[in-house]
Amino acid sequence: MGHQRVRARRDPDARWPHLRAPARHAAELSVATERVVVVGAGIVGLCVAEALMRDGFDVVVLERAQRERDGASFGNAGLIVPSHVVPLAAPGVLGQGLRWLLDRESPFAVRPRLDLDLVRWGLTFMRSATAAHVVRSAPLLRDLHLRSKALHLALAERLGSAVSAPRCAGVMVVCGGRQALEEEAEIAERAVELGLRAEVLSAADVTERVAGPEVRCVGGVHYLDDAHASPRALMRALQAHLEERGAGLRWDAEVAGFERDGGRVSGVRLRGGEVVAAERVVLAGGVASAHLARSLGAYVPLQTGRGYSVTLDAAEQRPALPLLLSEARVAVTPLSEGVRIGGTMEIAPADRPVDPRRVRGIARSTERFLPGYRAETLTALPVWTGARPVSADGMPYLGPLRRDPRVVIAAGHGMMGFSLGPVTGELVADLVAGRRPEIDLARLAPERFARRAGR
Repeated sequence: MGHQRVRARRDPDARWPHLRAPARHAAELSVATERVVVVGAGIVGLCVAEALMRDGFDVVVLERAQRERDGASFGNAGLIVPSHVVPLAAPGVLGQGLRWLLDRESPFAVRPRLDLDLVRWGLTFMRSATAAHVVRSAPLLRDLHLRSKALHLALAERLGSAVSAPRCAGVMVVCGGRQALEEEAEIAERAVELGLRAEVLSAADVTERVAGPEVRCVGGVHYLDDAHASPRALMRALQAHLEERGAGLRWDAEVAGFERDGGRVSGVRLRGGEVVAAERVVLAGGVASAHLARSLGAYVPLQTGRGYSVTLDAAEQRPALPLLLSEARVAVTPLSEGVRIGGTMEIAPADRPVDPRRVRGIARSTERFLPGYRAETLTALPVWTGARPVSADGMPYLGPLRRDPRVVIAAGHGMMGFSLGPVTGELVADLVAGRRPEIDLARLAPERFARRAGR
């Protein structure tokens, strides 16, 4: 195939200057005294809290897990991906998903259960998987990810020496067969049309850029605007930063409901009966946000999409940049703590035991692309699982509730939570502070499926 330079201009932000991260200083903002309770201390919740604190709000974060936790924000691949302009609900996903259901080691699984919410979610997802949905969503995803990349870099500067800045080496999609390479080249062309940079490469070029491990492939696509960072390091640094600045981070604080005054939320009630007063509430608790929203009269369909990962200490087999193994749907990311290898979208309850078949699938498919990563070595490593909140159309829910605009939902990011955490924080802060967001959020309205559900 050779080396095809399918490229946009060098600086994608040059076309969208509003996506650059501005210097936001508390002195330039009207100091607010309202208390905002953020439900959830994952990457989205902590980024929301950090943005609100910079606006001068009194912030309390409620997290149902213990302080020492290992949720979806910790063990993911750490990718920051402007190249991900195709939503999860897209044409071809359903057919591929059905084929994968027949393979016990495939990267996709649905654990059947008698659950009306799962059925409704699935039907809505199928209706959403259209070409028109992809066309409408792609520019918005581009804007969100580009903005979030800039904000990731700015956040790392604020956190200082506690965390390393994201590494902007791009992401390499590695294709094992010609069909996969042709399909990825089409996606790359679409990305370039949106102003992003992408290069379609031969197998030799892929091997040269990956630099470390042997790669078996027919070619690949290098998305140059992507980046990566260590999720665990960022989460720990962000948590410490918030506590140092006076945020009220509450652990083992499961939300049971809400107190209302005149039809509006005035407090958050914990499982033990304690009520935390609040002028504003942000629901950023992943899949649990659906239940909490329903208690307020809002239909926000979410399902748990579990991901699996292992982390390998592989100094000699360390790739120079993150890899996405196309047919396997596996990510391989070089991080400070080792090489993270992750994949799988398992629609199943978060508390379900680890399925060893999914781990074997990740390990075997990784070895097919990277023979230096032996499957028996990978399957012997400790397995992390994380419960990712998946929306009914593959796009996040971000905005206020109709019945009570003082309650904002920020959930449903699926596999994009780490990438979109900072921009979600900024947009929520804009909404809470009464500013008009620079990115149009109409397509992310939390109750966009309420009419279909007859609500």
